[in-house]
Amino acid sequence: MYEVIVIGGGHAGCEASLATSRKGHKTLLITGNINNIADMPCNPSIGGSAKGIVVREIDALGGEMGINADKSHLQIKILNSKKGPGVRSLRCQADKTTYPKNMLKALNNEKNLEIKEELAKSIIVENNEIKGIITEKDEIINAKKVIITTGTYLNADILRGHNKEKGGPHGEKPSLYLSESMKENGLTMRRLKTGTPPRVLKSSINYEECSIENGDKELLSFSNFYKPNYNIDKQVPCYLTYTNEKTHKIILDNLDKCALYSGLIVGIGPRYCPSIEDKIVKFRDKERHQIFLEPERKDGEEIYVGGFSTTMPEQLQDELIHTMDGLHNAIITKYGYAIEYDAIDSTELKMTLETKKIKGLYTAGQVNGTSGYEEAAAQGLIAGINAALALEDKEPLILKRNEAYIGVLVDDLINKGITEPYRLLTSRAEFRLLLRHDNADIRLTEIGRQIGLINDEKYSIYKQKLEDISNLEKKLKNIVIETKKNDYLESIGSSKLLENKTAYELLKRPEINIENIEKMLDSKTLEEIKQYKYYDKAKEQVEIDIKYKGYIDKTEKEVEKMLNLEKKKIPEDIDYSKVRNIATEARQKLELVRPLTIGQASRISGVNPADITMLLIYLKKEYPHE
Repeated sequence: MYEVIVIGGGHAGCEASLATSRKGHKTLLITGNINNIADMPCNPSIGGSAKGIVVREIDALGGEMGINADKSHLQIKILNSKKGPGVRSLRCQADKTTYPKNMLKALNNEKNLEIKEELAKSIIVENNEIKGIITEKDEIINAKKVIITTGTYLNADILRGHNKEKGGPHGEKPSLYLSESMKENGLTMRRLKTGTPPRVLKSSINYEECSIENGDKELLSFSNFYKPNYNIDKQVPCYLTYTNEKTHKIILDNLDKCALYSGLIVGIGPRYCPSIEDKIVKFRDKERHQIFLEPERKDGEEIYVGGFSTTMPEQLQDELIHTMDGLHNAIITKYGYAIEYDAIDSTELKMTLETKKIKGLYTAGQVNGTSGYEEAAAQGLIAGINAALALEDKEPLILKRNEAYIGVLVDDLINKGITEPYRLLTSRAEFRLLLRHDNADIRLTEIGRQIGLINDEKYSIYKQKLEDISNLEKKLKNIVIETKKNDYLESIGSSKLLENKTAYELLKRPEINIENIEKMLDSKTLEEIKQYKYYDKAKEQVEIDIKYKGYIDKTEKEVEKMLNLEKKKIPEDIDYSKVRNIATEARQKLELVRPLTIGQASRISGVNPADITMLLIYLKKEYPHE
C-alpha cells in the first residue's frame, strides 16, 4: 500500500511527488505517458513577472523547479532590472527536451517514489475520506492521501477552426472519467480554456527583419543555493516581430471561422494570456502587437511564436503567419489550438489545498484553475508538503500573503475563487516590496528546513549568506567616506558632502550604489569587504535594505494590521444564518469558503467591510471567550 498517490506528471505532480517521497513517504506517481513528465506543451519558459519569484520561493522551500531551470535553460535574463526591487524577476527560455529529462532523472533518484504509466478512472471515497484510486484498467490502488494534478487533461477537447475532438496536449489521450468521479463525490467542477500558438521551422525565418533579444550579460540563477554554471556568450537568442494591419484585417474578416468566436468554445480563457483573435477584437485601437520568436530546443528546428495563440483553422494560420516581418516564408510545423478542460472550483479547497468535502484528497495546478508552470509547481509543492505533514500528524504549512507569492496565490484561489485561469501578477501582492526575488531564501529557507526539505548543504549556504549580510552591513556603518571624495560624487551626479559620512548613510542616496562606494575605498578596505564568500548576494541585499528601509518599515506596519486580523479566529461551528445585517452575497460566500480567521474573511470576494463589522459584533456577543 502506498501512503500517497499523485495523479499527473506535470509540474505540479513532479513537485508533489518529490516533496512526499523526500519526506520519507512511499509515493506512487501515476501518469498517462512517462515521456511527458514535466512536459511544456506551451512555451518552454520558466519565470517571468512574479512567476520568477515563485520559482525562487519553490527553491527556498526545497522544491526542484529552480534547480532544473538552471540546468536546462537556453538563455536567462532579469526582467524590470531598471525598476524597483519589488517587481524584478527572472525569466529563462528552457530547453524543451532537457528540462523534462532532468526532472525525470530527479524523480527516478528518489527511493520512496515509484512511477506508473496509467490513467486514473476514479477516486475511492469512504465516509468522506479518500482511500485510493481505480485505474482505467480497473486496478484498485489504495493510499492514505491522493493528490490530483491532472493539468488540462480532464475531459479535454482540442479545438481549431470548427473542429473539436477529444485530446490532451500534443493530441495525447485525455482523462475521460476522473472528473465525473470527482463530481459524483460532491466536488464542483468548472470548464476552462487555454491555448497555444503555432510553431514554425527555424530555417524558414528571415531573422534580419526581426529584432534580436539576447540573454543578460551576467551570470544569473533561480536557485538560491548554487552558483550559475553556463557560458554567457553561448546563450541562444530570441527574436521580436509584430503583427500589422494586414494581420488584423484577416482576423477580423474571419472571426466566424475560429473556434473562439464561432460559439464552439464554452470554457473561459485566460485574461492575461489571450488568443491573438481576442487581442485584435478587444484592442482594436492598437496598430500592432508584439510577437516573440523563441527556440524550443538548443538543437531543435521548432520556434515558438509567442503571443500568437490562436484557434483559427490551419489555412488561415498560414496566411496570418506570413503577414509578419521575418515570417513571410515561414513554414508551420505545428498549428496552434485551444484546449478546453475540467477544473475544480477552487473555493472547494482548504488553505492546505486539501478538499473540504473529502479528507485526504488534495488538488494542485491547472486543475485548480490556474495558468502557468510556475503556479502549478508551487501548488504541487504545497499540496505534497501538507499531505506529508498530515501523515505525520503535524501542523500544516499555510504561507501568509506577507511571506510569499505562493501565499498570495493560494489565498486568492481559496478566498476569491476563479472565473478564468488565474495568473500571478506583482499587482496581486499588496506586500510585494517584502516579496522580492533577492530575499526568497531569507523568507522561506527556515520553513523549508523545519519541514525537512532543505538539506545540510543548502542550509549551510543559507546561514553563511545571512552572516555575510550582517557583517557587510556592520562594515558599511564603520567605513567613513571623507569630503575629499566630493569630486567623484559630483562626477556621478550626486551632491557634495558637507561633512564626512559613513558608507551606510551615503547608500541611502538613490543615485549611489555599492559599486560607487567601492570606487571611493582604498585597496585594503575594499579587500576587506570583498572577503565575504557571498559578497555579491550580500551587497544586493544590504543595498536594498538600506535604500528602501523607510518603505519596508511602512509595509511592515501594514502587515502587522493584517496579522492582527489573522489572530481573530472564527469558530468552525459558526452558523452564518444567525449573523444579522450582513449582505446575502456575503452570507453565501462565508458559508461556502468557511474562513478560519477574520483576516481570511475580509479577503473573500463579495464580503465588504460592513459585513466584517457585523461579523465581529456577532462573534463578540456569541463567542466572548474565543
